[in-house]
Order: sequence, then C-alpha cells, then structure tokens
Amino acid sequence: MPIELHDTIDTPETAPRKKAAPTRLLSPSTKVSASERRFFTEQLALMLETGANLHQALQLLQEQSQSPAMAKVIEELLEDVASGHSFSSALSKHPAVFSTTYVNLIAASEGGGFVHEILAELLDMEEKADELNNTVRSALAYPIFLSLFSLGVVVFVLVVVFPKFAAMFGKIQDQLPVTTIALMHASDFLRSYWVHTVIALAAVTMLVLRWARSPHGKETLDRLKVTLPGIKQVFMQIYLTQSLRVMSLSLAHGVNIIDTLNATREVVGNGVLRRFFVTVEEQVQQGNGVAAGFKRNDLIPLLVQRMVATGEESGNLPKVMSRLAEYYERELTKRLKSLSKMAEPIMLMVMGVIVGVIVSSLILPIFKLSRAVT
Repeated sequence: MPIELHDTIDTPETAPRKKAAPTRLLSPSTKVSASERRFFTEQLALMLETGANLHQALQLLQEQSQSPAMAKVIEELLEDVASGHSFSSALSKHPAVFSTTYVNLIAASEGGGFVHEILAELLDMEEKADELNNTVRSALAYPIFLSLFSLGVVVFVLVVVFPKFAAMFGKIQDQLPVTTIALMHASDFLRSYWVHTVIALAAVTMLVLRWARSPHGKETLDRLKVTLPGIKQVFMQIYLTQSLRVMSLSLAHGVNIIDTLNATREVVGNGVLRRFFVTVEEQVQQGNGVAAGFKRNDLIPLLVQRMVATGEESGNLPKVMSRLAEYYERELTKRLKSLSKMAEPIMLMVMGVIVGVIVSSLILPIFKLSRAVT
C-alpha cells in the first residue's frame, strides 16, 4: 500500500502572503534534494552561531557546495541579500526548496536576531520527519518483499516446472485434482499469452496511476486513508504528527495563527485534512479560536480536541501541540512495529498455503501415476 508520506520541508509551496516576491523555479534536472537542504541548514546555523554574518556564511557555503543546484540557489540568495532584501524574502523566491514553514519561521526570527536557533529547530524538525518516513518504509518493506517473492515463486513454478509434467499428467487427465487442472490451465495461459499478460498488466497499472493522480482519484484515496478501518489510525497519526509539529514550532516563535494554518495546510499531504485546516482558519477569522475549529471535525481524536482547547485557554498552545506531536509519533512507531510483527507470520502462513497447494498439485498426480504403474 503506497503511503503518502510528505516531507515537512520538501513540499513545494507558495511564498507567505505578505511577501509576494517573484519565484525562481529549478528545472527537474537541477532539483535540490532533501539531504542537500538539510546540509545547508545545518552548516548555516553553525556559521551564524559562531559569529559569521549572513553574507559571509552564504558565500562560504556557495564555495563549498558540491551540488550545482544548491550552489545556484545560494548564489541567488547572496544576490538578494546583498541587494538589501531580507533573508526570508530571498528564501521565499525558492518555494520548491524552502517551504512556507521554513520562510515564515526565518521571517519571525530575523527581528529578534535568533536565526541560527530557528535553523537548528528546522533541521531537527526535518530530521524527525525523515525518521518518520524511514519508520513507515521499514514497516512496509518486509511484507512487500514477501509478497513479491511469493508472486515470483508462483510464476516460476507455472512457467518452468508445470510444463515438464504436462505430458505425464495428460495420461490421467480425468483423475487430476481440481487444483492441478487449474494450475495447468494457468501455466498454459502464461506461456501462450505472456506478452499479452505483460502488456495488460502494464496498461492496468498506468490506468490506475493516472486515476490516482487525477483530482477524483486523489480525493477518493485521501478520504479512504482517513476513514477506512484498519489504516485510518495509521494515517491520522502520521498527519497529526506532521501538522501539530509545524504548528507548535511556528506559534512558539511568533508566527501569526493565520500564516501558521496556511503553512500547516501545505505540509499535510491529504485533501481532507487540508480542508479541515481551512475550516479552522475560518473559525479563527470569525474570532472563535483554534479549538473551535478542531471541535468541528469528527476525524480529529477527542484527545487532540480537549488538549488544544486546554492549551488555548491556558496560553500554552505551542507546548501542548509539541507534546501531542511527540505522543502521536511514539504511538505511530508502536503501531507500525506491531503491524510489522503481525504481518510476518501472516505472510509466512500465506506463503505456506501457496507452496502447499503447488506441491500437492504436483505430488498427488505423481502418486496416482505410480500406483497405476504398479
């Protein structure tokens, strides 16, 4: 099952509303990777912390950069900063590299002079998002491998093994088990129409992918992710971890609530949740507060609704959201490990059944032939 897991900083986003700066988009061949951006963030934070000014730090990073794409971005940042633009304004011209959250937090920190601290926190947030992605991939890797391995074994047996017994089994056609007959027909079909089968599978795959990328397909898949029993809990924990962490960091450093909700909406890779944050923004604009927006959606767990309401009333909303993000990250890790452990014996049992059916379909007719000979 493909899981859409959006990196907290990776998603291309629009610039903040207050800074309508022209954007500079990199071509696909010169895309800046997440690791290159993380290295840039870490090194820039270190240089600023040790006393270098922004222009010096950017100049040194450009000279040391081994990525042509990142070097080009830093060169343009240098030009904008040297021209008198703020650092956040320069960053906003590269939405494919620096997210709305990234730009908003830098903008909030420039006046207070703690840019290096924000950079360190952005790096920490992105590393946690990367760890979350790795956790999900690790949980899915083994079941996917076993599924592909099982499919490969079945195809090999049908295409290579069964044809060698076809003439032998033809002598007792009327005495063959149903499974043997079915597998022989499947073997004949694959050997005779393997080209057609490959083309058909490729066509179906392309149609499914095209549908999944269409507005209707995306909407359907997004809704299934947050409503379908069994996977709903996993996806909601992923989305809550992502969104609450971004909101906590933004609010804690003075980003206004509207810009925070706008950035959070861009981070979450689900249309249903994006519309939820639109309703939260509407409630805030009407003067009802963040908690009122959270209470209006049945998808949001009761724990989150109550904690957000408590945090808003006490004035500790950033801290509460940070704690909730950590809680759901821990719960997600536990759930994925549990599902992974459950998947192993289930997949092994399925493989055992498949192998048992294939072996019995081969062995039983051979026994009948040996008895007939004796």
